[in-house]
Amino acid sequence: MQPATQSAGVDPSHRRVIFASSLGTVFEWYDFYLYGALSAIISRQFFSGVDETTGYVFALLAFAAGFFVRPFGAIVFGRLGDLMGRKHTFLITIVLMGVSTALVGVLPSYESIGVAAPIILIALRLLQGLALGGEYGGAAVYVAEHAPDGRRGLYTSWIQTTATLGLFLSLLVILGCRWVFGEAFDRWAWRIPFLLSTVLLGISVYIRLQLQESPAFLQMKEEGRLAKRPLREAFGDHANRRLVLLALVGATAGQAVIWYGGQFYALFFLEKTLQLEAASANLIIAAALLIGTPFFVIFGALSDRIGRKTIIMAGCALAVVTYFPTFKAITHAANPALERAVSVAPVSVVADPAACSLQFDPIGKQTFRRSCDIVKAALAKAGVPYSNVDAPKGAIAEVRIGTGVDAFVLTAFDGAALTTTDFRRSSEAFSTRLRAALETAGYPSKADMSAVDYPRVIGLCVWLIVLVTMVYGPIAAWLVELFPARVRYTSMSLPYHLGNGWFGGFLPVTSFAIVAATGDIYAGLWYPVAVALITLVIGCLFLPETSRARIG
Repeated sequence: MQPATQSAGVDPSHRRVIFASSLGTVFEWYDFYLYGALSAIISRQFFSGVDETTGYVFALLAFAAGFFVRPFGAIVFGRLGDLMGRKHTFLITIVLMGVSTALVGVLPSYESIGVAAPIILIALRLLQGLALGGEYGGAAVYVAEHAPDGRRGLYTSWIQTTATLGLFLSLLVILGCRWVFGEAFDRWAWRIPFLLSTVLLGISVYIRLQLQESPAFLQMKEEGRLAKRPLREAFGDHANRRLVLLALVGATAGQAVIWYGGQFYALFFLEKTLQLEAASANLIIAAALLIGTPFFVIFGALSDRIGRKTIIMAGCALAVVTYFPTFKAITHAANPALERAVSVAPVSVVADPAACSLQFDPIGKQTFRRSCDIVKAALAKAGVPYSNVDAPKGAIAEVRIGTGVDAFVLTAFDGAALTTTDFRRSSEAFSTRLRAALETAGYPSKADMSAVDYPRVIGLCVWLIVLVTMVYGPIAAWLVELFPARVRYTSMSLPYHLGNGWFGGFLPVTSFAIVAATGDIYAGLWYPVAVALITLVIGCLFLPETSRARIG
């Protein structure tokens, strides 16, 4: 084994392998994350048949649908990768991803073709998820099998930068299109970033066609050691199956929620909760990504010296300890007026708990007319956090702004017996009175962009990105080293995509739903904190350190 101190550089003969694999994967992540970055527009274009809040939740669910099928893509393409080879498999996945993304760019909206629009959109998201399920494992295994002992953390860390760079590229393209097209971007020019994927697809395919198969796979093929039934060998063997489960719970689940919490949820929090202008929120995250991305390589190289497990577990521990104070500090720096209003004049909803609905209507046919639902819908639309106070059974819900005898109380109404026209008129009148009362109490309708402390907000977001790099930079090398070469593609892909596809991919919609149910803008953070804590405990207790292992 070569000493870990040699991991400071990359062998020139391997730079082409790393560059070609990484660049193609950047383009694939760009395709996948365009949807997440444009979820607010997607909700208006394809889910306009339901109310605004339900439409946004639906858009997040459609985003999550791509993550849901990633483990299935890992099984399908992982099997192909162990049978046919790494190179041919991730050529297939990148073509599938590029075509699916381009089709989103030409898909008619809900207003044009009705319910067929969201159905087709979700189908394309599923295809994207399947493709990505096979892509990452192929690229990570391919690079790792070219890397010498003592340098796998460094080599594979370049693959780890691709997801963040893909998000960064998507944000830059979106910002450029917003700048060029102005107001037309929300109407039709949002399609251009999706259509650009055809250019990226051509470049990616050309680059990957120049690659040779990995030496480890070729050696296994020559020696007749290829797995004949990768799925059975990977998941039929008790020891390997146990290792897959431990890798999921003790490594990738926590890594995933920190990854999505530090990038996507941070973006949602700035734009949707703190109500910053979309362009400014994107610029803040883009700046943080630009500053933080080199730490992927730093922590990847460091893991060759002190271990993968040490760095990843430290990242999980720091996230558990710092997530709540970090997001509260972001509120203080990005929307101080909201923070001040919550402190001086807290809002509470006084209602019969049995009369409060979840307010999630998948088919858009329900009307939430009970007084509690009317109050919470109005507050959610206004972006105002609140606490819940139980009222006697059957009581009409109230909004209380402030505390004590000076609190302002606004009583809602029960719309069950009203006609549709009267209900709409009464709801609009109630929302107008509520908005006026909130503004009097100091609640801003939008963030005051002149009051945003940009250096501090960017610095806090950089901290979130550094946590991302700690848990994500070494993860590919750790997973590759955990599993035998015969079933490596299949074995590592499944826990990675279960963790990132399910635990991570569902973070935005899960956290958003928690916030909507509780009225607490920070309550959604309990999801990533709890998952990261579980990973910290399981990973420390049951997973081995592998940085000194040899792979074959």
